[in-house]
Amino acid sequence: MIFGRLIGAIAGVLAGFGIIGAVIGYLIGRYFDRSLAGRVGFSPDKGNLGNVQTVFFETCFQLLGHIAKADGRVTENEIDHAEHLISQMGLTAEHRQQAIQLFKQGSSSDFDLNAAMQRFTQSCGRYQVLRNTFIQFIISMALADGELHANEEKILHECARHIGITQQQLNQFLNMATGQQQFHGSNTQGSLDAAYTALGVTKDSSDADIKRAYRKLMSQNHPDKLIAQGVPEDMIKLATEKSQDIQNAYERIKKERSMK
Repeated sequence: MIFGRLIGAIAGVLAGFGIIGAVIGYLIGRYFDRSLAGRVGFSPDKGNLGNVQTVFFETCFQLLGHIAKADGRVTENEIDHAEHLISQMGLTAEHRQQAIQLFKQGSSSDFDLNAAMQRFTQSCGRYQVLRNTFIQFIISMALADGELHANEEKILHECARHIGITQQQLNQFLNMATGQQQFHGSNTQGSLDAAYTALGVTKDSSDADIKRAYRKLMSQNHPDKLIAQGVPEDMIKLATEKSQDIQNAYERIKKERSMK
């Protein structure tokens, strides 16, 4: 099974980082399977690990379909987003077909969101890394067409409620995802407001707070740390794309504030 890597792959794509999602996914999957497995109370026991990973995978792709249909129809952008994600994950033909079927289940008129979230909460709800990864993953689909519709936002709030993510936390995830979209790759022309939200700060934050937020994000994505946590060295070039997006946003703020 490849569910460990799939869980992680989801985490990177969440914020709209393109192919980097697959790399970050590999990291989170390895971290989940190897690092968290040794921490009592933070990971499922060996006998339950497969079920947790399966439920996570299934719920994510069901919610992709459900959110895509939330505004009344599944747009081409949303289909492209889902297909791109599946392609990035390098799924086998069997798992690709499974992901497509789960997407269709979620977009059907009789999909039971509460039942799906109750199942997810029972299996995955105690693990913070999975809760955060899940909510960011479905945010990426909600923003796939460039705007957040009322019904999509309602679904996000309902999912967050089920897994214990507060309104403030959800808003933070939404804001950062929206801001980061403007600084992907080599783009340094995003708006100043987007730069602040990409770093999780505001225009009222002090220079010191902005530097602190920037350094924290850069530290979390430092190549040496990624290697230490299991990312193959030949994939680090892709992984550092996320750091470049953060760097782009930070440089935008530095230029505006004449920060050193």
